[in-house]
Amino acid sequence: ELISSLQSKLQTLWEERELVLSEARACAERGEELEAMVQDVCKPNEFERYTMFIGDLEKVVSLLLCLSSRLARVQNAMQRIDGNTDAEEKQSLNKRHKLLSRQREDAKDLKENLDRRERVVSGILAKYLTDQQLQDYRRFVQVKTSLLIEQKDLEEQIKFFEEQLENLEQSIP
Repeated sequence: ELISSLQSKLQTLWEERELVLSEARACAERGEELEAMVQDVCKPNEFERYTMFIGDLEKVVSLLLCLSSRLARVQNAMQRIDGNTDAEEKQSLNKRHKLLSRQREDAKDLKENLDRRERVVSGILAKYLTDQQLQDYRRFVQVKTSLLIEQKDLEEQIKFFEEQLENLEQSIP
């Protein structure tokens, strides 16, 4: 019953992932349309700022999500430390925790910088786009970010349930 339940949950997650990937493709198409429009109306240096911002948006959000996920796994491992855990493993986990915490703080700084750059890009676009076009741009940035987060979350859940299923299947004689 447990195996069947896990398989069912995985099937649901795979279907959700396909939906999110489909939404991401639609968002990417919208992004290409926006990029073409921005290129038509902006000066070359302004367009370059726009494209750099959009490219960095995905990188910084993905980096933050990856570091947060890795940090959570290390924290979970640290909570499982008991009297039987050897000193070397404890030390390794503490080092990884400190490193990942530092890296996540650096990534947060990058995100703050990216947020400032987004305001600059919005200011540039406000000179050229209609209110509706500007709203479309802001919606695009918001949707792109939320899709990245949702995609990462689904991947983590799928990985977790696949590991659970594999462990369960191996434990049954």
